[in-house]
Amino acid sequence: MMNDWAGLPATYGDVLRRAMDSLFHTFENFSEGTFIVDAEARVVWINKRYAARFGFADPEQAIGRDCEAVIPNSLMREVVKTGKPILLDILETDREPLVVTRLPLKDDAGETVGAVGFALFDELKALTPLFSHYSRVQEELIATRQSLAQARRAKYTFGSFVGTSTASLEVKRQARRAAQLESPVLLLGETGTGKELLAHAIHGGSARANQPLVTVNVAAIPDTLLEVEFFGAAPGAYTGADRKGRVGKFELANGGTLFLDEIGDMPLPLQGKLLRVLQDKEFEPLGSNRIVRADVRIIAATSADLPALVAAGRFRADLFYRMNVLMIHAPPLRERASDIEALAYAMLEDLSRQVRGGSHYELQDDALRLLCSYG
Repeated sequence: MMNDWAGLPATYGDVLRRAMDSLFHTFENFSEGTFIVDAEARVVWINKRYAARFGFADPEQAIGRDCEAVIPNSLMREVVKTGKPILLDILETDREPLVVTRLPLKDDAGETVGAVGFALFDELKALTPLFSHYSRVQEELIATRQSLAQARRAKYTFGSFVGTSTASLEVKRQARRAAQLESPVLLLGETGTGKELLAHAIHGGSARANQPLVTVNVAAIPDTLLEVEFFGAAPGAYTGADRKGRVGKFELANGGTLFLDEIGDMPLPLQGKLLRVLQDKEFEPLGSNRIVRADVRIIAATSADLPALVAAGRFRADLFYRMNVLMIHAPPLRERASDIEALAYAMLEDLSRQVRGGSHYELQDDALRLLCSYG
């Protein structure tokens, strides 16, 4: 085959040889030191700069010596032994440390016959921007993970459910019992009765307390997005999907608790998929063949009348019975009016903590009587 450019070597082998020679000489000229060892890790060549750095006025004095006798802490013997390069490393010396790279030398049969090492920098400050950027990114990643982990911890305890009425004490008794079990929990009650608080307290009092607590407000997410929200999606699974895919709430909650708020608003097709996950403890993200194990404890809450929804065919009976293992009814305030005073002062304490300067709030007697007349 004829070449079209004047001066181009006639064979690819010659090009390769010239490239290797050029690369070696470039490294040798611009690095702080270069040396070569044989299959026994003995020095067969070292440049003058590198030899002088380790106390050899004449490079010939280093030839034939073990690499460690010439360069203390050298890892060239490991490269020769394993046949694997050490592309970037820090070599500690009696002066400043060196940034080095080590490459095996192989014959035509692929056997390691030696190794070559280059000291790229004689001071680490040349890599300071890179190290600083890496350290900063690592710190930000750790901080983000810690923040996310904290956000997925229980924010409330049983003590947060204020009240000493008979109804309140019974709710807390049932909730503490639920915390000791692994069964699904169904929290029923009107809006504002503390169902989310109870869910946090149950998770925080359970054996899963150190694992994630992930919340999904079913009523706040469009039906078309709920499946992805629950189970995630593979990259490009649907139009507009994230190129990296998406991790669903079940996977995020693995090992911990998934709190499904307003489960009564869940569409029927998704109810069937949720039932299968509860039964099989595994699922496939949308558009994926990947099987994901789901070690998740379910706590569900609703202000709807689930038995009525079941009777109307709007909620699956089999899912209802699957969820209705431990049912706790959070009573409205009108059924525990004796707790109003304690609740009022708990709220005032929260307000005091939020105001700078440690302001203190009190209720006048007539205001307290007005509140207690509620219902």
